[in-house]
Amino acid sequence: MAYPNKTYVCFDADNDMESFLEMTSWCDDERPAINIHNIHAINTLDDSASPGSSRRKLREHLAGTRVLIVLIGGKAESLYKYVRWEIEYAVEHKLPIIAANLNDTRRLDPQLCPSILKDQLALHISFGREIIDYALYEWPDTHASLVKKGESDDFFYKNHVYRNLGL
Repeated sequence: MAYPNKTYVCFDADNDMESFLEMTSWCDDERPAINIHNIHAINTLDDSASPGSSRRKLREHLAGTRVLIVLIGGKAESLYKYVRWEIEYAVEHKLPIIAANLNDTRRLDPQLCPSILKDQLALHISFGREIIDYALYEWPDTHASLVKKGESDDFFYKNHVYRNLGL
């Protein structure tokens, strides 16, 4: 089933579930709604299924995604199954990608970032409500203009953006 205009979050469910749950708690009446989805909440994947079957099911879940948020935790670089496939889908479909570093790094962290994401057009930020809210509203339009220009580098917000958000 496709969910239109959704924000899809991918992460290491074994190690970073707490950060994801914190993020879902931010969706309340005081802030604009974020239509968050992740494969763990709508889990119809079977770990014993063939990789081809699992990838097809992931593609179904990712259909209609407006932006992909990748939570970059301590083991994100070594993930080769679902997170990698979700990033591949986003790259293939030219979706805006926001890489949120759980270690407070405000730019690409070469030691933790999945290798598939290192050479892609993506915004690298620290993990936090204000900066993710800002990125969800600002990055998709910026991403679209950068795609038109043929840009493919990693991006990050300068310190003044964080200061303006009180961070």
